[in-house]
Amino acid sequence: MSAGSLAIVGLGPGPHELMTFEADAAIRSASDLVGYGPYLDRLPALPEQKRHASDNRVEIDRARQALDLALGGARVAVVSGGDPGVFAMAAAVFEAVERGDPRWRDLDIEIHPGVSAMLAVAARLGAPLGHDFAVISLSDNLKPWDAIARRLTAAAQADFVMALYNPASKARPHLIHDVFKLLRGLKAPETIVAFARAVNRPDERIELTTLGAADPSVADMSTLVLIGSSATRRVTRGNGGFWVYSPRSYGDMR
Repeated sequence: MSAGSLAIVGLGPGPHELMTFEADAAIRSASDLVGYGPYLDRLPALPEQKRHASDNRVEIDRARQALDLALGGARVAVVSGGDPGVFAMAAAVFEAVERGDPRWRDLDIEIHPGVSAMLAVAARLGAPLGHDFAVISLSDNLKPWDAIARRLTAAAQADFVMALYNPASKARPHLIHDVFKLLRGLKAPETIVAFARAVNRPDERIELTTLGAADPSVADMSTLVLIGSSATRRVTRGNGGFWVYSPRSYGDMR
């Protein structure tokens, strides 16, 4: 049997309208869908298309399964929420390829990007990523706290806007409190902070506050935490709402 193909597809932040045409086409042309169960549940059932759902903490096993299916001739789509290259399945697939069956290296593997959570949140807020920013995962499942703290410190000292993924879970509810304790020692208390949960989904919730006043316990795994730079601004709208933006110029260049 000739080898099939493997597409690694970003579903975007939730609604089908925010999925790219390319990603939608890759999913519809697949014979097999592989992914975290709740992500697969977001997709309509298509005739004769097989689904292979798994838990959230088995990325490498999921990647190996997808590669073996493709090696057997299937047209496989591995799905990720947001963009598959941002803390998601693309890296897991290539890690599996590097360490696994040499035949996997001959497969046709393509990446189909999606709208990441940080971009969806930025669009909802205004333009907080309008200047330099850093993207950091707070999960300590695959890297130690020392590395997280070192990167947060570097980003804070460089005055980047920060988009923080994976801020809290039931297994590590106190880590986000450690993060805020660290950042409060490095940044001004009036620094703008946004907790953006489930943006573009029915249970969306956005809380805008400051570093000094923020309650880190509102964050969960569906939340993206955005920490502004010293230049990030809040603009009050005529209806009482707000926009948040980071000017394109910085410091003395403004």
